[in-house]
Formats: sequence, C-alpha cells, structure tokens
Amino acid sequence: MVSFGGASAVVTSLGLIVGSAAAQTSRASLLEALLIVALADNLTDALGIHIYQESEKLEGHRAFAATLGNFATRLAICGTFLLLVAALPAGSAVMVSLAWGLALLGLLTWLVARSRGVNPVSEVGKHLTIALAVIVMSVGIGMLIHDMSFKTPLELPWDVLPDGLPWGRGN
Repeated sequence: MVSFGGASAVVTSLGLIVGSAAAQTSRASLLEALLIVALADNLTDALGIHIYQESEKLEGHRAFAATLGNFATRLAICGTFLLLVAALPAGSAVMVSLAWGLALLGLLTWLVARSRGVNPVSEVGKHLTIALAVIVMSVGIGMLIHDMSFKTPLELPWDVLPDGLPWGRGN
C-alpha cells in the first residue's frame, strides 16, 4: 500500500504543478492546492484503502498501520513538492519538480518490481508512460482554463449572504 500511496502522490502532485503552471496560476494558489491535496486527498485515499482492507477482513491493527503508513508516505512525498515550489524560482520549480517526481516514481516502481520478481525496466516504462499522459493532459487542461480567462475569484457561500444574518458579511 505504501507503494500505491507514493506513486499516487507523485503523479497527482506533478499533474497539479504542470496544470497550474499552464493555467498561469499564482505560486500561492499552487501551494494552497498542493497542501489541500497533501491533506484532504491523501486522507480520503487512505480512508478508502482502510475500508477496503477491513472489507477483506484484514486484522484491525494491521489495517490501521497500513493506512497510517500510506498517509504518511503520501504526505511526505507531497511535502517535497511543496518545498520545491516554495523554495525555487517559478520556472525552475516546475522543471525540478518534474525531474524529481519522475525519478522518484521510477525508483519506487523499480523497487516494487524487484520485490515482485518482474522486469523492472518494463514496469518503470509503463508507469512513466502513465505519468507522462497525466502530465500532458494536465498541461492541456491548464491551458484551456487559462484561455477561458477566469479572472473573477470564486466566492464562498457565506460571502454572498445578505448582511444582518448571524453569519453574513456585516457580522
């Protein structure tokens, strides 16, 4: 499960980084999105894995340990991308994140393939091909969003409530 978590965290982070770069979003927006993925998406994926393990009647302690391991792995990997985006100049952050992510995915895939006794080169090739497809699609989506020129920020529901209500803007 840790290998699933690691691969998923890498590919999701890369898609988010290149898609956001193509949409020309701000660094703050990208950091916010990466942090949300690091917490919310990773926690819900870990929960899904935990529920699956319980349905397979895996002993409760082992299921919980695997869930925590999956979440911790994903959080740590997402954290490396957060650091790269926060610390590096914008242009460098994207390229370094791509290099780091693809190298990390290749390494994780190689280790899992070796432990399974299958051809690591073939497995790495398949997984990198999928990651590259996600990257290309994310760039396309980012460019499309940018071309649609969504300039107006989203409003939270409580921002549009009339003044005077207990939770409205005026209170």
